[in-house]
Amino acid sequence: MRHALILLAHGSSDPHWRAPFERLAEALADRLATPLRLAYMELSEPSLETAVAELVEAGVERAEILPLFFAAGRHLRKDVPGQEAVLGEAHPGLNLTLLPPVGEHPAFVEALAAVIAEQAGEAD
Repeated sequence: MRHALILLAHGSSDPHWRAPFERLAEALADRLATPLRLAYMELSEPSLETAVAELVEAGVERAEILPLFFAAGRHLRKDVPGQEAVLGEAHPGLNLTLLPPVGEHPAFVEALAAVIAEQAGEAD
């Protein structure tokens, strides 16, 4: 395994909050050829540091971090790039790339519009 994807969610101490992210990661793992890991910024495990360590141990040389956020706020402008830099120094054989948050992708708007149309249709 030379390449992987890390899905990065914010994190919460509430396991009910984490459940949808875990289901999403499982569903995507079944559909994608790229190995993936789910990680959380804070309050949950696995952390980004844990996920990266697991990938390095598995022989991954390149990983993209896909934030499951609507927009790039302070966490994605400062906190995660800081973590990425520290992890890059700790694991020099791993090339990490922080991708834009999913909410900024045009396909996200289309998917959300489809959900809204479906749910609004059910309300009629």
